[in-house]
Amino acid sequence: MSNITLITDFNDPQLDIYARLTENQLFNHHEPEKGIFIAESPKVVLRALDAGYEPISLLVEDKHIEGEAKPVIDRVGDAKVFTAEFDVLTQLTGFKLTRGVLCAMRRKHMLSLESVCTGATRIAILEKVMNPTNLGAIFRSAAALGIDAIVMTPECSNPLYRRAARVSMGTVFQIPWTCIESDDDWENTYLQHFKELGFKTVAMALTDDTVDIDDERLRREEKIAIILGNEGDGLMDCTIKNCDYTVKIPMSHEVDSLNVAAASAVAFWEIGKRAK
Repeated sequence: MSNITLITDFNDPQLDIYARLTENQLFNHHEPEKGIFIAESPKVVLRALDAGYEPISLLVEDKHIEGEAKPVIDRVGDAKVFTAEFDVLTQLTGFKLTRGVLCAMRRKHMLSLESVCTGATRIAILEKVMNPTNLGAIFRSAAALGIDAIVMTPECSNPLYRRAARVSMGTVFQIPWTCIESDDDWENTYLQHFKELGFKTVAMALTDDTVDIDDERLRREEKIAIILGNEGDGLMDCTIKNCDYTVKIPMSHEVDSLNVAAASAVAFWEIGKRAK
């Protein structure tokens, strides 16, 4: 049974995770395997537990202990559960808790690119996608629309940041993902990894030299990597140049482009189809 503790001391070091450490500090860039992340809302926490992430402690609004938080509390074993009223928790964390639950959890070792891509036929590559809300929405679309894995380049936001995981509805714990290792020439060389693994690369870009998003050739490809770019600048020129296909989503009413999260859903649905 979990140890439920009423918060009486705001300076309790056990609450630093929730109240005084930033997500970058929790991430522990120097030793990522020792990093921590915060999962928010019962659904997200339960999906993280299902995926084997280890809970450290819970922060729960008191009215949810016997309500929405109960299935979570029942799953976290001996992890300490801190609780207080809504106003106290808002004062402590600086924001309103979604459905009254936060869970501090330990990160896992990063998966290798080969393990993430093994057995996959449709993957997404995110290039410098920095907004955690967009990242979370992309993961949710990927999970819903049949994408097997997600790979991120350096400078992307982290999928386990609280907002990204919450927006994804916990699908960051269901879709295999990893990050490209950064080196001095990664921008010019990272696509080669996927070509060596047998993927045809598809750049989503606003260029004139494109194929239709419903082109039959895309559906006939056995393995496809769909590449989505930065919110402001799109894909790098070298990425577009080195891809096997470039695809543009048709627009009307003089709209030039979609938000990257919205574009991902269109691309995953259409390009993810297989020829019958």
